[in-house]
Amino acid sequence: MLYTDTLKKNYEFKKVLTKGKYYNGNFIDIYIKKNNRNFNYIGIAVSVKVGKAVKRNRIKRLIRENYRLLEKEIYSGYDIVFLWKKNKNISEATFSNIKEDFINIFNKSNLLKKDEV
Repeated sequence: MLYTDTLKKNYEFKKVLTKGKYYNGNFIDIYIKKNNRNFNYIGIAVSVKVGKAVKRNRIKRLIRENYRLLEKEIYSGYDIVFLWKKNKNISEATFSNIKEDFINIFNKSNLLKKDEV
């Protein structure tokens, strides 16, 4: 990830979740907060209720890879937290579904530099 670091501490997540702007998609909810830096911070959270560690980590890898591919198209200077929806089945977690969700959400939030990816 070129312009990205990760949120690791609980207080970092809480700050984005309480003060950030909320956008929802079919599979993922995203909270975005401006951080006044030249790069993005991302955090990924998948609930224990979704499944065991192997399944949760697979979802995190898919989210991270989709973000990496769209990273050059996204404006920098934001904290972004991705939350997987608990009520969605893990079998629906495909690369293309998550990519469509990302494009729709980032278009809603006006973070994409281009309208078409």
